Amino acid sequence: MSEEKTNYREIVTRGIWKENPVAYQVLGICSALAVTVKMSTSIVMGIALTTVTAFSSLIISSLRKKIPSNIRIIVELAIISSLVIITDQILKAFFYDISKQLSIFVGLIITNCIVLGRAEAFALANKPLASFFDGIGNGLGYSLVLVTVAFLRELLGSGKFLGFNIIPQFIFDAGYQNMGLMVLAPGAFFIIGLLVWLKNSLPGISKPGTYK
Repeated sequence: MSEEKTNYREIVTRGIWKENPVAYQVLGICSALAVTVKMSTSIVMGIALTTVTAFSSLIISSLRKKIPSNIRIIVELAIISSLVIITDQILKAFFYDISKQLSIFVGLIITNCIVLGRAEAFALANKPLASFFDGIGNGLGYSLVLVTVAFLRELLGSGKFLGFNIIPQFIFDAGYQNMGLMVLAPGAFFIIGLLVWLKNSLPGISKPGTYK
């Protein structure tokens, strides 16, 4: 398919919904468990991964005809790791507290299956702009799951939203207690499992496609 006729909207929506990397492809689960205790860390992690995925796919697609096949993984990792380092340094410079909370997980974007998977499955076979939008779509799909899980975990586990108490005190006085399970990794497992079940139970799920 030519660059002019490529449906960029469909590419993005596939990554967000139809082929969501977490709910459909079951990728990126480790970071989804680790950074979803708070909404703030989930939002920043989603932005970081979306940025890295989009620009790494753009660069790799631009160089796809010049990268020797026997060293393509090394080149892809070099590009991804460079972008991750830049992103990590920006976070440390402007969002230091959140960067500390994210700990090593920003650095581990280098090994995130979503980033390398899109490079291998899409960027190497498609044009740069289509690959860029594919990276944005998959990054936003990952972010959507992270934010949803974080919202439920923070609300049910601590009664907060973005750090602010939103459950009135009289509800606690009436006997309500926060669900301690939600702040632990098993709580994230349960929520992600329910989201995967809900996503794949709905009609209209298409098979993965390509845009050449």
